[in-house]
Amino acid sequence: MKRACAYVTLFLSALAGIPPAHAVTLTLQIRDTRGAAVEDAVVYLMSNQSHRMPVKNTTLRIDQVDKTFVPLVSVAQTGTRVSFPNKDNIRHHVYSFSSAKKFEIKLYADTPSQPVLFDKPGVVVMGCNIHDNMVAHLLLVDTPFFAQSDRQGNARIDGLPPGDYSLIAWYYMRPDKDAGEIPLSLKTDTTRTLTITTRNLE
Repeated sequence: MKRACAYVTLFLSALAGIPPAHAVTLTLQIRDTRGAAVEDAVVYLMSNQSHRMPVKNTTLRIDQVDKTFVPLVSVAQTGTRVSFPNKDNIRHHVYSFSSAKKFEIKLYADTPSQPVLFDKPGVVVMGCNIHDNMVAHLLLVDTPFFAQSDRQGNARIDGLPPGDYSLIAWYYMRPDKDAGEIPLSLKTDTTRTLTITTRNLE
């Protein structure tokens, strides 16, 4: 009996390492209206089931380094906890008045004992009450399927169940606007170029 149990345990452990059957990847090349690569654009996919998917049990980090939030832009699934380590040798006072999350971590050094729970979707703009030039942007989305573009404007979303989605793009310099919902039917690995407006003057 013990051998049988051990065999089943090993078999299930092996299965756990197998990726979901037929999972597909969406690769996006994000450009502005002039054709230049856009860094720190956020793209995410919504479906009828995406908002029901559980939040990963991980904590996001937004550091303070040299009086700067690092990274400047972040994206996370609604329900994610975020830690704000202070790597400077001075204290910071992190806060936000955004409707998606109002919070305050008063003057502190090192790392706060408890991360902050972000339990509503939307845009959260954060600052430091001591250093006015410090700012960070966090987008909370009701889906685990999201990505953020690199310096070359590339973003990749892996592990997607094949199906119909709405693709939405967001850029921190136009926080109240997005590129609209673009319908996508994903059955195989797909690569697309996405053009977004990055400034009000474009």
